[in-house]
Amino acid sequence: MIPEITVKLLKAKREKGLTFAELGQLIGQSEVFTAAVFYRQATATADQVQQLSKALELPESELVELMIYPVKGLGSTVPTDPLIYRFYEIIQVYGLPLKDVIQEKFGDGIMSAIDFTLDVEKIEDPAGARVKVIMNGKFLPYKKW
Repeated sequence: MIPEITVKLLKAKREKGLTFAELGQLIGQSEVFTAAVFYRQATATADQVQQLSKALELPESELVELMIYPVKGLGSTVPTDPLIYRFYEIIQVYGLPLKDVIQEKFGDGIMSAIDFTLDVEKIEDPAGARVKVIMNGKFLPYKKW
């Protein structure tokens, strides 16, 4: 379920003809992080709320929710949106191979989703544009005691 604030923000963004890249530049964050703020998966600062308020011409009082720590995650059901489902499918197919390769290279541990960046690039290709997703997370070894 999409939060009410998200619907408001996306409508204002669309009406102003702005991109997440432009808004991200305005608030000093990446376009993916900025989109995560819109979807209540990341938290904005008071200054960022003020800048978004001005850019989107929405009252600051309606955007203060963006400063509250959100409940993160999509939920426990399988996503039905085709694009999001492809990521789910990628993890179903390549999750265990990725785990093995990462642990061969780094040892027993995980990739942080907290000390983490996520970027999306468009790669032009004669056969059709390609999507390049770059996940960059700190390796965290499991503690032994």
